[in-house]
Amino acid sequence: MLRSMYSGVSGMRGFQTKLDVIGNNIANVNTVGFKGGRVMFKDILSQSMSGVTAPVDGTSGGVNAKQIGLGVTIASIDTVHTPGSAMTTNVPTDLRIDGDGFFVVSPSPDGTPSYLTRAGNFTFDANRQLVNADGMFVMQADGGGIIQLPEDVTSYSIQQNGSIVSIDQDGIPTETGSVIGIAKVQNPGGLEKIGGNLYRMTPNANPDGELNIFAANDVENGTGAIIVGQLEMSNVDLTNEFTEMIVAQRGFQANSRIITTSDSILEEVVNLKR
Repeated sequence: MLRSMYSGVSGMRGFQTKLDVIGNNIANVNTVGFKGGRVMFKDILSQSMSGVTAPVDGTSGGVNAKQIGLGVTIASIDTVHTPGSAMTTNVPTDLRIDGDGFFVVSPSPDGTPSYLTRAGNFTFDANRQLVNADGMFVMQADGGGIIQLPEDVTSYSIQQNGSIVSIDQDGIPTETGSVIGIAKVQNPGGLEKIGGNLYRMTPNANPDGELNIFAANDVENGTGAIIVGQLEMSNVDLTNEFTEMIVAQRGFQANSRIITTSDSILEEVVNLKR
């Protein structure tokens, strides 16, 4: 069987995966906090027809190896954690991280398990607890637990460092002691997507998968500031995605031509004996 046919098949599989990733990016172009993906390729191990010959001074020159490539495979599917554009909503519980870091949410009040997200469309529920759209609790900095407003609070404001200032019935502002936590991740690309705009910590994101939650706008720990009344939109660039879609389509088409050409050659070989 011709090696070119298998190379064409591997190319079609690779570009099909690329189209799948592009399709997911375009589908999430308006998803809050979404980070787009990209596919990187690498060649498969080459078959050596002959080895390398070293040169001999005054006698003969060196000869390069003769190798035939066997196709392409997926090297990586990366999540690109570039910042998305800001959308102003003026909702006091819509939060955007201006810089590095992730909000920490958990389905349990004790924070176990904890998930990371860049989607800051939060609300206060009937018990005055700060939660996300799925009812998960937003966690405080330094293991402070969930965020809950006191009963006598009539209004509040969220500072850039994540601290919540309440105003009681007499109009007196006081610190509630609640500070929205921001998790710093050394390698955001190492996080695992689990759906719902959430990421799970892995040993390749932070050493030993350790989750450290700091206050926002912390220069020492490198966390970004919290901007109130804004949401971070998807970082998907439609112009780039449609361009890559054309590249993937043409690449798929070119590899299909390899298969049809190889098939024609095999047909000629079979017809040698009639």
